[in-house]
Amino acid sequence: MKKVILTGSNGFLGHHIVEHILKNTDWHIYAWDKLNYASMGYDRIREIQAFDERRIQFFTPDITREISDGIIRECKDAKIILHAAAETHVDRSIEDPKPFVYSNVVGTMNMLDFARKCDNLEAFWYCSTDEVFGPALPPLNRSDRFTVEDMTKLAQRDSGYKLKLYPVYKEWDRYNPTNPYSASKAGAEALCLAYMNTYNIPGFITNCMNLFGERQHPEKFIPLCIRKILKGESITIHGTKDKLKSGSRFYIHARNTANAVLWLIDHFDQRDKYNIVGEKELTNLEVAQKIADILGKPLYYEIVDFHSSRPGHDLRYGLDGYKLKTMGYKIPVTIDESLRKTVEWTVEHPQWLEV
Repeated sequence: MKKVILTGSNGFLGHHIVEHILKNTDWHIYAWDKLNYASMGYDRIREIQAFDERRIQFFTPDITREISDGIIRECKDAKIILHAAAETHVDRSIEDPKPFVYSNVVGTMNMLDFARKCDNLEAFWYCSTDEVFGPALPPLNRSDRFTVEDMTKLAQRDSGYKLKLYPVYKEWDRYNPTNPYSASKAGAEALCLAYMNTYNIPGFITNCMNLFGERQHPEKFIPLCIRKILKGESITIHGTKDKLKSGSRFYIHARNTANAVLWLIDHFDQRDKYNIVGEKELTNLEVAQKIADILGKPLYYEIVDFHSSRPGHDLRYGLDGYKLKTMGYKIPVTIDESLRKTVEWTVEHPQWLEV
């Protein structure tokens, strides 16, 4: 029975990783979470019935501080560290950057120092974001849209008109963070690479696009859309200056991300990076309309030029998923099926919209 540490275990992505590990491995989990507002206590853990599992132990260290001797003693036999803990909300990072620097940069440094103390560590995974690369220019018109497969093919070319309109970033492209959140994640990435190189910590980094799924915090876009559509309220869609086009993302369900991370544990190269990308691009307006269609409700919305007044927000992100695809990995569940299941589940569990 392999022992693994998962930071941010009570968080949105973290609890999906917990559930995926419990269902698909015989691993023993040391679940670390300091229980901030985004953790929502142990509600997610209770709902997936992880408290009933003997293969999980819970700890509440604050990783912005040096890991205590007691935690080290209890957990240093972990063979894998899955570091998903982070402050993640862009709006909050713009209002107050300091917690993001402490949690995402200092916290990651403390986890890397802890990793040096582990006996026979096999892998350290750092969960990063597409936002470290900065914005990718939005498509000029809807008829010209590409799937991620189209764009990854274009990304193999040296140049081209289409590629310039639809940039997607490869794993080792330059950083261009545009808000305090993405800057803190870029800084943490650099620390991971430095520690992996200097101290020979075995590990890898993933950059993931926008996550969604069951039990997501209601401040996020998809649960916010579900709540407003059910109530017949108007949704604010961030868009271009002319207010004609909305921003876009490659949304991916958190379970698909958990699946990709566990697959990479057996396939990663030392000190390498991997993009985990949803299979197709959707504008935020399209996502809202899909949710309304699933609910059988009308969609009321307003596109606003939010990005000009708050430049820390980016209209579009794009990652090249070619690398993981050529390694043989395939996302198990499509965006349309994932979105439908998430919306239907949320309707049956409305308490998650009012937290």
